[in-house]
This record gives sequence, structure tokens and C-alpha cells, in this order.
Amino acid sequence: MEDIIGNALLDYQAGKHTEDITTYSSLDEVDSILLPYLFRSFDEMPRLEQKALELAKGNVLDIGCGAGSHTLYLQNKGLNVSALDSSKGAMKVCEKRGVKKMIHSKILDFEYFKFDTLLLLMNGIGLAGKIIDLGYFLKHLKTLLNPNGQILLDSSDIIYMFDKDEDGGFWVPDTGSYYGEVTFTMEYKGQKSSPFEWLYIDFNTLKKVCKSNGFNCELVSKGKHYDYLAKLSLSV
Repeated sequence: MEDIIGNALLDYQAGKHTEDITTYSSLDEVDSILLPYLFRSFDEMPRLEQKALELAKGNVLDIGCGAGSHTLYLQNKGLNVSALDSSKGAMKVCEKRGVKKMIHSKILDFEYFKFDTLLLLMNGIGLAGKIIDLGYFLKHLKTLLNPNGQILLDSSDIIYMFDKDEDGGFWVPDTGSYYGEVTFTMEYKGQKSSPFEWLYIDFNTLKKVCKSNGFNCELVSKGKHYDYLAKLSLSV
């Protein structure tokens, strides 16, 4: 895939911020990824992210690290943290910002070390793509965890994006697929990415998939708008 995010991060780091990343989705939504937000400090982060960083322990892998904001916070706290991203541009930005340990790889291709904490923030579980692939994704993460390790992830139940019916429930079209599966395309300075799949998952569905794949799934806290932070640990 074209390194849309990497190119945008490099521009912002170099002081060349003239536009943000535009996203187009299968939900007929046009939105933006604001570049300054990707360089935010701890105080500027949502409470769910702050809580996850407070719970991080031991050797930490920040999956889909982007500009490295979470990594830098943990690094400054004295934790042994590695930043992983498939974007070459993101890795260059992390280096420029002072991240000490970087891994340029897709998470499903990485298999060399074990960690006490895996971070999947900013809906990092979306990397699984589709609900049918989530079990395989979790099994791979299991191979990266130490016996008493944990996965900290935030996600959102995007049911709120659908129309309500007369009974107050939500009307979700029967497409044959899980409603949280979204196809995205990104655009930056006239360059468009190839379409890619991204998963948003409600907590109850996440808990069921976790149970069938050897994980305990605990709801740590809820956000203000259908979002939540979950902690996954290996079942005994």
C-alpha cells in the first residue's frame, strides 16, 4: 500500500503541514485524520488512551505506533518499549522524535520476541480487517505474549452510525457481514491509497471471540461515545 500516512507524518515533522489526510469509507462517510492529533502529548490524549498507558507494564510493544506518541510517553517513564509500524515514513518520524527501539514490520509478519504488554490503541484491533480473521489475528498476538502478559486495546461499537427504528433499536442492513467491518481509502496531497479493510468491534462480540481463542477479556472502562478500553489476558 502507498505510504500515505508516512508521507503525511514526515511533512508534519518537517513543518510542512498544509493539509490533513482525507478518509473515504464504505459507510459513505468522508472524514479527516488531523495530523497534529497524531503528535499529541499525554495530556491531549483521550482518557481511554491515558488509562491504557497507565496500565502498561514490563516490555511493551506499541503496535501501529504512527508518530510514536504513545511510545515516547512510556519511554520517558522508563519502560522498555518498542514501536512497530509497517510505514517507513512513520519509522523515520519516530527516529526523529527520539524513539529508541523501532520495528519496521506488519504485525502479522513479526514473530521474534515476546512482550508483557501489547498496545493496540486508536482502534488498533482494526488491523484484523474482518471479524472472520480476528481469531487468527488474536492467535498470532498470543505468540508474542509472555505467560502473564496483557493486550490493551480500545475500539468502538459503530452501531450509532445506523438509523434508529421506532422501538429505539438500530436498523442495520443485512449485508451478510458484521456491521463493524469498514472499507477505507485514504487521500493525501492528491495521492490515494488502495482500499483496505478495518474492523470496529463491540465489546460483547470481542469477548466472545476472545473466549474461543484462549483469552480472558475484561472491560476496563467506557468512553463517552460507544468506545471502550479492554484488557486481554491468556486463559489459564
